[in-house]
Amino acid sequence: MAQQKNTFSLKNMGINLVAGGSAGFTEICIMHPLDVVKTRFQIQTTGNPSDPHYYTSVYDCIRKMARNEGILSLYKGVLPPVLVETPKRAVKTFFLAGLGSGTTEAILVNPFEVVKVAQQANRAQHKVAPGTFAVAREIIKTQGLGFRGLNKGVTATIGRNGLFNCVYFGLFHSVNTRITQPQEKWQQNLQKFFIGLVAGILGCLVNIPFDVAKSRIQGPQPTPGQIKYRSTFGSIATVYKEEGFLALYKGLVPKVLRLGPGAGIMMIVYENVQSYLVKRFPDN
Repeated sequence: MAQQKNTFSLKNMGINLVAGGSAGFTEICIMHPLDVVKTRFQIQTTGNPSDPHYYTSVYDCIRKMARNEGILSLYKGVLPPVLVETPKRAVKTFFLAGLGSGTTEAILVNPFEVVKVAQQANRAQHKVAPGTFAVAREIIKTQGLGFRGLNKGVTATIGRNGLFNCVYFGLFHSVNTRITQPQEKWQQNLQKFFIGLVAGILGCLVNIPFDVAKSRIQGPQPTPGQIKYRSTFGSIATVYKEEGFLALYKGLVPKVLRLGPGAGIMMIVYENVQSYLVKRFPDN
């Protein structure tokens, strides 16, 4: 009996790992360019329309990046999230959705986020920009592994991920388990997509000030050699004081465009892959 129970648990673990990993990987491949755009807006501190690297809208940012840095620049920094998001999404399926899982997740992913933001902030042509491992080595060499190096901005990442998980998973599962499920599979998928979409948008609205602080801490400082953005709440206060309340919502549009539909896509992929694997590998 104990052996059967252990086998069952391991099988469920494997199914959830594959389903969660597939969901995370799929969402990244589709939505990553909007994550790059979001980062560019969040590290943008001045407004000079004549600057070729100043962006006025999502379309303007995509157009200028494609023209000045190459179309593949929209996938700058894609490898770090691919390396970490797949196991991260899988791990989420085993922990209570909420602040606790977001904290655990943030500690795991933060070094990858530091590398990703450094790549996304680099305005060189994509073909000559340093790769993921070169950027990681340079950060470790010049800044170290600590809270001013590969782990800088970890508290902002905890705030961002914790709040998003709390809202997204809490809302999705609360709504999805309380409404009638349609008979047709495509209707079920559509319903899940829209629940995930709304939950993802609300999660973005709640956590974006922490996301802005994270980008400022992990991105290039305004004056090379001088650290302006150090702590999470200190960075939020500085942005608010110098740029106004709305600056704490910089990058909201690309963030919502990415994580709203992305949240719906992930939930559909996860549940469909999980359902397929459960049928493919039934209990004996």
